[in-house]
Amino acid sequence: MEHKLGGNEMSRSIKLFYRLSGIVLALVMVMSMDIKAAAGENTTGSKEYLDSLTVGVAKILDPSTEARGESSVSENSVQVSANSAVAKETVPDITVQEQKTEPAAQKEPESDLVMADVQNALNVRAEAGEDAEKVGLLYKDCGGKILERRDGWTKLQSGSLVGWANDEYLLFGNDAEKMAGEVGNLIVTIETDALRVRKAPNTEAGIYVVMAQDDELDVIQVMDNDWISVAYGNEIGYVSSEFVNLDFHIDEGETVTAIKAREKAEAEAKAKLTADQGAVVVGADDTRLLAALIYCEAGNQGYEGHLAVGAVVMNRVRSGAYPNSITGVIYASGQFTPALNGKVAKVYGGNIPDSCIKAAQEAIGGATNVGTATHFKRAGVHDGIVIGDHVFW
Repeated sequence: MEHKLGGNEMSRSIKLFYRLSGIVLALVMVMSMDIKAAAGENTTGSKEYLDSLTVGVAKILDPSTEARGESSVSENSVQVSANSAVAKETVPDITVQEQKTEPAAQKEPESDLVMADVQNALNVRAEAGEDAEKVGLLYKDCGGKILERRDGWTKLQSGSLVGWANDEYLLFGNDAEKMAGEVGNLIVTIETDALRVRKAPNTEAGIYVVMAQDDELDVIQVMDNDWISVAYGNEIGYVSSEFVNLDFHIDEGETVTAIKAREKAEAEAKAKLTADQGAVVVGADDTRLLAALIYCEAGNQGYEGHLAVGAVVMNRVRSGAYPNSITGVIYASGQFTPALNGKVAKVYGGNIPDSCIKAAQEAIGGATNVGTATHFKRAGVHDGIVIGDHVFW
């Protein structure tokens, strides 16, 4: 009885085992079919799907994995975000770098030099307009400094003259620089109480003259840091560069007040010269004055050189761009150094060679061997008609 019962229990156990095995097999087959179906429906998402399964298994095997996984994902997310932020911050910099261009070339500052572009003289006015008050004249070959420009007018300073001039009669930039180079000249101004003009560039050389403070001399050449050669009458002199101021000189305009004062002084000087000569007829003083200048500027030249200097003075008198008298031309500011330093006056009161007087008379009568030239310098510094040691243009 007991044996039968044991057999029945074993039989039931075997049946239960087979049933459970069948259920497990069925579950395995169903799961396999689900996985294949998911893979078939979304191939691109298969990796995510399998990962989710893996995570699920890991959670079952070790619940602490969930926390570690979330922490890992969170850290990775932060890292990615940080990298993205860096990328976003660097992109504009890269863009700016790519957009950078070569800096524009620095424009050369425009010259503030202005020159008169007239045959005679140009009116300078108190305001920018044709109806404004006239305050002075800017003569042919005169220049100045630009102060302001507007509406076709330029406010300029030329010596003590300050006012407005019409742009139509002015030169600017390269044109002004070119003209200044042609008509201007280097001068030295004595900056000590007394300075020796020597016959050679050394302190042991002989002395031509002692110049006073503020006297001016035309420069021939800047020899070195110590000596400058200058024109002294018909000779070449030398002055120490330590005691002079070197400057590029351009003729300056005149104020209305200065013009009136100059004309008055010329009239007085002419009257005095006539009185000194007693019976000398009116006009003879101008001839002698011109002859004195000719001697100072070209006394060691031949007659052709004498006549050329006289012709330049008379061309200026006739041009309208300069004072209309011999006295006015000779004593105009910055024109003839011997006239300004007193040498002409000394020669005038002494003995003047007949050749210089003859040249003055012929030049006054209209004779010229230099055409309409109104300038001269030592030969070699300018293009023009060369006569003896001078060039005329």
